[in-house]
Amino acid sequence: MPILAQILIACIAGSLLSLALAAAVAFRVKARWIPMLVSYAVGALLGVVFLDILPHIFSETKNPSRIAAFILFGILAFFVLEKLLLWRHHHHGEEDLGEVQAHAVHGHDSGRSGWMIVIGDSFHNFTDGVIIAAAFIADPRLGVVTAVAIIAHEIPQEIGDFLVLLHSGFGKRMALAMNAVSGLATVAGALLAWFALASVSHWIPEILAIAAASMIYVAVADLIPGLHKRTAIRETLVQVAFIALGIASIWLIHAALLPEH
Repeated sequence: MPILAQILIACIAGSLLSLALAAAVAFRVKARWIPMLVSYAVGALLGVVFLDILPHIFSETKNPSRIAAFILFGILAFFVLEKLLLWRHHHHGEEDLGEVQAHAVHGHDSGRSGWMIVIGDSFHNFTDGVIIAAAFIADPRLGVVTAVAIIAHEIPQEIGDFLVLLHSGFGKRMALAMNAVSGLATVAGALLAWFALASVSHWIPEILAIAAASMIYVAVADLIPGLHKRTAIRETLVQVAFIALGIASIWLIHAALLPEH
């Protein structure tokens, strides 16, 4: 199957899956389950970075210091972007449902928070599409594990975003439609990346370094702080277990798809 077809299938399937699961969970999930989903997402994100992306980059590059500098720059850049674009509105997966609802009800009015969610999600999903395309261009099997990790962190994020849309005044159908529209940005980012990266393939290690920085930043700066709000020993053990499960799932995919690495 052509690489472009694999990229598009991964983006579309990932968007549909995360949206469907988020919509289903948002109506049925109990608040105490959210940290479990977030913990798994943390493990999956860090797993794909440290088990797949970074080993692949450092095995291919002749200038590891340059790659390390790009990772450092990427983390700083995502910090600045989050400040400028209010990305923290679009990572409510780390909070429980009550906290998300309270924020949506008391923090904004007249649908303003909902539209901020749509705009921020579109940009974020566009970036995810670029990341997926870069990974597939580097190695189709690396693309698979990268897509899995991105989907894993999209699900708790979409749950929070969907709830904010509902409590910002959007109807259920409109909230689903807006999330679907923002999901199309993943395909747009992937297509742009495909045509751009195909002509500058020598930049793929640097692009993947920025992708790794994005995943590290989301996991460490956006998701983990929310988990620290729950300090009970039992909850902490559950979080650790689900983080380990997320890492283990990526390791299993890594072992199955990248045996030579």
